[in-house]
Amino acid sequence: MHDLIIIGAGSAGMSAYKEALKHTHNIRLINDGAWDTTCARVGCMPSKILISTANRLHGANHANHVGLNLQIEADTSRVMAHVQALRDRFTRSVIRDVDSWNPEHKISGQAKFINTNTVEVNGEQLQAKAFILAVGSTPRFDQDDQKALGDRLISTDDIFELPDLPKRLAVIGSGAIAIELSQAMHNLGVEVTTFARSRKVGILSSKNLQEIAQAHISQNLNILFETLPTSMSRDGDQVTIEYQDQNGQSQSIQVDYVLSATGRNSLLSTLDLHNVDTNFQEFKKLPINNDTKQLGDYPIFVVGDAYSKNPIQHVAAYTGKHVVKNCLNYPEVKALPPLSPLAIIFSNPQMAIAGQSKKELEQQNFEFITGFQSFEKQGRALTLGKNYGAIEVYIEQSSQRLLGAEMFMNSAEHLAHMLSWMIAEQVTLEDILDRPYYHPTLEEGIRSALKHARRQLRENG
Repeated sequence: MHDLIIIGAGSAGMSAYKEALKHTHNIRLINDGAWDTTCARVGCMPSKILISTANRLHGANHANHVGLNLQIEADTSRVMAHVQALRDRFTRSVIRDVDSWNPEHKISGQAKFINTNTVEVNGEQLQAKAFILAVGSTPRFDQDDQKALGDRLISTDDIFELPDLPKRLAVIGSGAIAIELSQAMHNLGVEVTTFARSRKVGILSSKNLQEIAQAHISQNLNILFETLPTSMSRDGDQVTIEYQDQNGQSQSIQVDYVLSATGRNSLLSTLDLHNVDTNFQEFKKLPINNDTKQLGDYPIFVVGDAYSKNPIQHVAAYTGKHVVKNCLNYPEVKALPPLSPLAIIFSNPQMAIAGQSKKELEQQNFEFITGFQSFEKQGRALTLGKNYGAIEVYIEQSSQRLLGAEMFMNSAEHLAHMLSWMIAEQVTLEDILDRPYYHPTLEEGIRSALKHARRQLRENG
């Protein structure tokens, strides 16, 4: 019997394997599919390559904001080749790492549970004292649309395999990936129509910041809020989409592809967990402890985006590493060390949440003050020609600790990291204001938001 079997070799599974090797070599790592990661192959890395190229062109086309008049003739014919070449470089790096591991530990195939301590893969049964399930997820599709549109309906797993940029693209969804790819394609000259079920864009929970983001993004991107296609049909290499506009009038567009970006489905359903417990029929109802990652009372632990409210690469790697201790010490199971929340969308401008979101704080009935600062007239933002967006900081009234922040602004990825680290150290409002703020920088905008919060605290006594 093995000490541990890890099912899935993505970010979470790889991290778990490396950590487990420090304690035992009596382990197996089972993986169904490519021995790389969603992040490297179809997620974080190829999307950021595409976005980087798009932002470079967008900046050149808007150089008038910094006093330049540029005549741009953009040849985008090599964009997808560039994305794929650099993506392949990142995946090769992952595969080289995997190739260095003990081949006896690695099994390619689909695992299915026979009972609590046994899985079957490739016709062979393997037993373990504990299991880590890191099987990941797959793009969500409407099956009827898939049958009707065939290869003209693509997912976020498919889009980076396109040989060329499409001329016209419809995007279904307005979440993180949908907004990132909609904007990137638009900025590269693709005619994009984005269908959004609601008025929400990205991850921001603040009503104020949502309204700012919606207004800014819709200035350039053709995003149809509270609108979904009523029908989609294929005509050769084109897709015809019918929908009703906000006035109730029927409209029709033709596109080359439809990108479905409405989320992902867990692959836990492939593991036959009902053989562990007959109550484990629906993965959405699985009793997974959010603190320990344990499935019920069993020696089975679930990590990564197989079951997560935050399918983020660094969270997957972190939980994969730290859950190993619970596996090897079972039945002595403890909560994983807390990780300060951090979420970023590489939209233009970027969105980010550091610490707890405004919605989370309200749901937990925290008494907090919101400090706000717009970047429309902020000095450094003006010099960059990127004076748009805003930031909110959330300060607990009793302790004056920084609890969280949300932002929609240029370079949010950097400021969000800094704020997340501060939150992890449980710093107070005065602690942060006592730090140096070089002039002129975007960080001064954080200081302004903090001072706004301090004024409110003083007014409240």
